[in-house]
Amino acid sequence: MRILLGALLLLTSPHGSLHGEDQPHRLFDVRAFGAVGDGVTNDRSTIQRAADSCAVAGGTVLFPPGTYLTGSIELGSNVELYLQRGATILGSTRLSDYTEHSPALRSYNDLFLKHSLFYAERKTNISLRGEGTIDGQGSAFLVTTRQKPDRYKNRPFVIRFVECRNVTVSGLTLRNSAMWMQQYLACEELTIRGIRVWNHANQNNDMMDIDGCRNVVVADCVGDTEDDAITLKSTSARVTENVTITNCIISSHCNAIKTGTESTGGFRNITVSNIVVKPSANRVALVGFPSGISGISLATVDGGLLERVSITGCVIDGPQVPIFIRLGNRGRKHAPDAPEPGIGTVRDISISDVTAVAGAPIGCSISGIPGHPVERIRLSNISITFPGGGTAADAAGIPEEAVDQYPEGTHWGRLPAYGFYIRHASDVRLTNLSIRVVVPDSRPVIVAADVSDITITGLRGDGGDAAAEFLRFGDVTGAIVQGSAPLTPVGTFLSVVGISRNISLLANDLSLAATPLRAERKGTVRLEGNLLREGKQPR
Repeated sequence: MRILLGALLLLTSPHGSLHGEDQPHRLFDVRAFGAVGDGVTNDRSTIQRAADSCAVAGGTVLFPPGTYLTGSIELGSNVELYLQRGATILGSTRLSDYTEHSPALRSYNDLFLKHSLFYAERKTNISLRGEGTIDGQGSAFLVTTRQKPDRYKNRPFVIRFVECRNVTVSGLTLRNSAMWMQQYLACEELTIRGIRVWNHANQNNDMMDIDGCRNVVVADCVGDTEDDAITLKSTSARVTENVTITNCIISSHCNAIKTGTESTGGFRNITVSNIVVKPSANRVALVGFPSGISGISLATVDGGLLERVSITGCVIDGPQVPIFIRLGNRGRKHAPDAPEPGIGTVRDISISDVTAVAGAPIGCSISGIPGHPVERIRLSNISITFPGGGTAADAAGIPEEAVDQYPEGTHWGRLPAYGFYIRHASDVRLTNLSIRVVVPDSRPVIVAADVSDITITGLRGDGGDAAAEFLRFGDVTGAIVQGSAPLTPVGTFLSVVGISRNISLLANDLSLAATPLRAERKGTVRLEGNLLREGKQPR
């Protein structure tokens, strides 16, 4: 039977034969090394011997059906772990069973993230595969926010690989980490495919953290997490780049798709497609909200770039804020002796074909900081329904800059716009947006402040009461609004304040607006080909 299984593994292994086509794939059954697999006996030493033997010869460490209790296991090159259906690995609930690892690569995590169930550093050709389950039993290490600043310490990851190459994690069910479920730090050629994650055992229960990695594929995964789900970080000087995320179903009490918050090296060349974000099955949140904080959260606040990101084909159901884009300047160093990071950049962001239902009347935001705009932002074919209920006082609010704060879409509370609040931005294109509310809202659909070169085409949205504005521009230079219309009556279609100029309203349907235009300065706005309510003229 084991000969047949070994032959099957040879055929299905992503590595094929590790020692040439004429040599057999070697199989290392943990039971043959003495593993008991009863869920009570600590099998750490026997599993490690099997992994070490495999590293010498190359091959597969096999876990037949059973429950294997273990502490830290360190993997070498050319090692595959394969869990058969019915095999479960349990992380020990004793910290003494975990080895401390301090990687050679400096990162922000060095001070507190030292333990993990599976660890590898500077190894090649590693895979964790199969139909079994790895359960970190993370609730045994439960912490509270009162334990700051030590609350991150002494909580093991399930998987932590550092500076590894050709890494595959596929098919497995991963559950209940004490910290992030998995961190891949500065790895290259990383594939995560078809895994199922349930991570509601503790705080900081991310689904996965892709950190300073290159050439990454994440596909066909399902996850439900207490903290952020699919998370791109840059906790070292390494850039996270060339990443494809596709065909996933995810739930999070925090952020579903996220870059940041650590961003020293930055992020570039990221694609995200065909993602469903749905409410968590766990309705009790240790952190965040049961419905989630953000669906898409793109931020860089510790220096570093965020550029060339394409997100398309997403359904977002329930998070407080469907879309959040932020350049900040928290300026946190990734190591005590590292140079102070400068202000980063956010540019060339494209988000398209998104259907969303927001769980709160906050609104979405796209924001840079004074003197450092986010640039070349493209949103198209986006439909979002918000709860509504915003007041005139909400519409008149001016959010604090919060330049040095942790970037979170809920930070400001209700924004001045119920749809999108855009501040400190340049070259923004919004095309075919449908923004609706369940109950009337007195805020504008879109507010733009300190924005240059903005085009809004084909916007449809609900109006408000007789005093409400559909759009508000403040200190906007170079704007075109065309082919757009309120879907319900509104007081003013466009209000222009501050030092604004070179604004055009072209071929819009303004028939439901009591007043087409209010502008503080004459000659600021050009109107051409708009359909006006009978007898109405701009002021």
